[in-house]
Amino acid sequence: MDFSEYAAETERMRLRPYRFDDFDAFHEMHSREAVARYLPWRTRDLAASRRALGRHQEMRLEKDGDAITLAGEDKDTGRLVGEFVLFLRGRDGAGGEIGYVLHPDFQGRGLATEGAEHLLATAFGPLDLRRVVARLDARNAASAGVLRRLGMRHEAHLVQNELFKGEWSDEDDFAILRSEWEVRRSSRG
Repeated sequence: MDFSEYAAETERMRLRPYRFDDFDAFHEMHSREAVARYLPWRTRDLAASRRALGRHQEMRLEKDGDAITLAGEDKDTGRLVGEFVLFLRGRDGAGGEIGYVLHPDFQGRGLATEGAEHLLATAFGPLDLRRVVARLDARNAASAGVLRRLGMRHEAHLVQNELFKGEWSDEDDFAILRSEWEVRRSSRG
């Protein structure tokens, strides 16, 4: 599925593919230690930000490992709120993984939940996925709260399973099935 012309709105954000004119805001967000703390990359310099933004231009979900990254833009100000990522996972094409990065100026407002909820609706709607997971550093309590608010269940706590930025870290894994998502959506009205 091609997402290169994708555009959607949530209550407070516009979601769309990154554009090259997003570079300054993208770099400003990705060069912050507070943003990179629990992510698999270190703060990005200008060259690393250019490469990362270039990778985000690929907007097709066709095979295992493919991903789309949507820029979240504040409807009122047009500022970059963060980004929301959906990966295809599994050889059967029925699984996905979500992730998100929020600019510190926008944290604590429910925007990560809002954007991630849109990703789940996309995964279980037009993509017809069966199961979606999210993996995070176990110290990231705020992100775990987002996943719980989405109705994702904590499935695993993996102790010191990955060397992460020079230290062994624990990982928490969350998941939700399409059937669980549908029940949750219908019960909310």
